[in-house]
Amino acid sequence: MKNFLQNNYEAEFQKNETPRIGLITLSTDFTIEQDFRNLIYKKPVNLYVNRIPFKNPMNRKNYLKMKNKLSVIAENILPGESINTIAYGCTSGTIAIGEKEVIKQISAVKKNCYVTTPITAALKAFKKLSLNKVAVLTPYPKIVNKTIFDYLEKNNINVTSFNSFNIESDKDVAMIKKESIINTIKSINDNKSDGVFISCTAMPILSIIKDIENIIKKPVLTSNQVTIWDCLRSIKMNSPIYGFGKLLESEK
Repeated sequence: MKNFLQNNYEAEFQKNETPRIGLITLSTDFTIEQDFRNLIYKKPVNLYVNRIPFKNPMNRKNYLKMKNKLSVIAENILPGESINTIAYGCTSGTIAIGEKEVIKQISAVKKNCYVTTPITAALKAFKKLSLNKVAVLTPYPKIVNKTIFDYLEKNNINVTSFNSFNIESDKDVAMIKKESIINTIKSINDNKSDGVFISCTAMPILSIIKDIENIIKKPVLTSNQVTIWDCLRSIKMNSPIYGFGKLLESEK
């Protein structure tokens, strides 16, 4: 038998200077990770994803089951390594668990890290674009929609109309036809609202935001769009990004 011989070489290592964004996405979400990667493609930022267990249907009971898993899931995004920002990718889950609680759980295990959620980012985006009156579209069942409505109103956002596809599984949400989303937003658009907010990270809408804005002549904000926007702002990546709506184009 031939003897094993190994040649050894000394490796040279580089320091990481590229900003790092971590994403906690639901195990059942088909959309948010793809949206992140499509929007930050070729940008000087690295994305690291971990999935948190979730079982449909979408309701408060199932959202709350994620609460005690948040810290472990966050900790296992580059364990022991520094990270600039972590986003928890669930709008209705954030409201069920509590926005402050989500941020607290993640911040406890990822020190000196900016933490955001879709609803955290949405409230900042409303302010950025001076939107006070919005028409809302979600895919959720009514029992979840009431929590979204209450949270927006509590934060001084006047909901001019609340509209829903009444879907219980986020797996189904990801399969909604883009034409269906466009036609629905056209029908809910009215002269009472300053803009439209589409809630749910599973909604496949990022690629058509600009098209919808051109049709309704108003800003369109979505859960994934605002979350990515807030993540990029947190790492001082403020240059305009075109093709994904007024919010990202407005950055300077």
